[in-house]
Amino acid sequence: MTGHRQFEKSRRERGVALLIAIFALLLISVVGIALIVSSGTDSALASNYRTSASAYYASLAGIEEARGRLLATSPNPIALPATPMGLTNVVYIINPLNGETVAPENTSNPATYPDKEYKLEFGVDVSTRTITKITSVSPVAGMPGPLFKWVRINALTEQSLGNGPTGNGTTGVDVNGDGSVDQITPLFYDPANMNASRNAMVPGLIETLTPPATALQALEITSYAVLPDGSQKIMQSVVRPLVEFPNLSAQGFTAALTLAGSAGNNASFNGPGPGNPSFFIHGDDAAGCNPPSAMVPAIGYTNGPGGDANITPGATPAANYQGAPLNPGPPPAPSTAPASIADVGNTSGVQMNWNWLTPSGLDAVVQDITNGADAVINGPATPGSFPSGMSAGHPMTIVVNGDLDLNGWHNTGYGLLLVTGTLKYDPDASWQGVVLVIGQGNFVSTKSGSGEIDGAVFVAKTRDAAGNPLSSLGQSSFSQTGGSSSGHGIYYNSCFVRSAIGPITYKVISFREIPLPN
Repeated sequence: MTGHRQFEKSRRERGVALLIAIFALLLISVVGIALIVSSGTDSALASNYRTSASAYYASLAGIEEARGRLLATSPNPIALPATPMGLTNVVYIINPLNGETVAPENTSNPATYPDKEYKLEFGVDVSTRTITKITSVSPVAGMPGPLFKWVRINALTEQSLGNGPTGNGTTGVDVNGDGSVDQITPLFYDPANMNASRNAMVPGLIETLTPPATALQALEITSYAVLPDGSQKIMQSVVRPLVEFPNLSAQGFTAALTLAGSAGNNASFNGPGPGNPSFFIHGDDAAGCNPPSAMVPAIGYTNGPGGDANITPGATPAANYQGAPLNPGPPPAPSTAPASIADVGNTSGVQMNWNWLTPSGLDAVVQDITNGADAVINGPATPGSFPSGMSAGHPMTIVVNGDLDLNGWHNTGYGLLLVTGTLKYDPDASWQGVVLVIGQGNFVSTKSGSGEIDGAVFVAKTRDAAGNPLSSLGQSSFSQTGGSSSGHGIYYNSCFVRSAIGPITYKVISFREIPLPN
């Protein structure tokens, strides 16, 4: 009897194990499904990130191509329609893939990648503008490059900056703080405005139809990328030419030779003297330069009244140091004229770039030039370290961190040469462009020769002998005591100055992603 009851109980409990097994299987299935869904979500997020990043970098590549091709030294330079660029001009770099049509000006056809963003910025359709289209150079040997469709280059206004509403409800940026957003006046970048207008919403940018000599036009570069899967990005940069030179007008420099200094640190100048009358420093522009520059002083200094105390005694005979007259009116004959030596700092009313009046400002200039250089060489160096390919048609920017010894070099260099240590110059060597000696501020020559520097020279002492930055400009030094076999020296040449200063690059001053227009 007892055995029968136990058998019945065992038979009734026989289904419990099955139920437990089913519930366990369901639990495992739910966990598995959750893992699969989570994995799919992660994969989707990763895929979205990859496509978004790919579109971002494709768009960025378009901006970088435009920045590079705006330089005259580029293998495929873009010539802007005018300088400064007018608001009615628009340049496109187009990058069609597999024979497709890229026509950003055709805003009614969505298949041609229309530029609808332009109207949001300027209030008019881009088709109403004067358009120049240039093909991208990113495809190489038939292989496609970055998948941007077009890049737009144009002048910009307060309204086109379009970073949000201002006080009067208009979209844009009130650059000069006058309470309104201008729609028709182009913007320029003025380094002097960085110092004088600290309260401006965008330091350095000014709106004007008549820019000062220290200002250069800022440009807007907009890039539109579309990937095969349909991912899209529009990126936009505001760029400005990086030309951090004393006077940013057409002539570029305020003297053939500029010796920088501060009050109490008069520059040192040693010329060959009357015994070697074939050495010249002339500030009249070279014949044939177009547009021609106004005459500049032979020697300029920046440390205010009395700053020529150590310059004038070495500039003999005076007839060899001719340039802009010290007083208004026609220049006297060289035989009777005093040496053309002038204060070219702000105290004389000349608009010298404020960055060039302090050690910290000049250090920033050196860094900017270094960042955009064709070659950076650690000194002590010789011309054997210069890069190949430098020529009159391809001037280069060469930076030597330390001393440079040109002795024994009987060739010609072209472009911009920056030396942060001592420059030992061989008068048999020639340079066409700009020579900067910023750092130790020593230009030394003790030999004779028949070469010359055509362009401009600037010397400034910003560091002590140990390389530590100075609080104010020290005593810069120029010494040319060697003889001469023919008329060597420094001859101002605005053509070579312009070719050297370039600009070196177009520097990004703002960068943003733009929401895709409808």
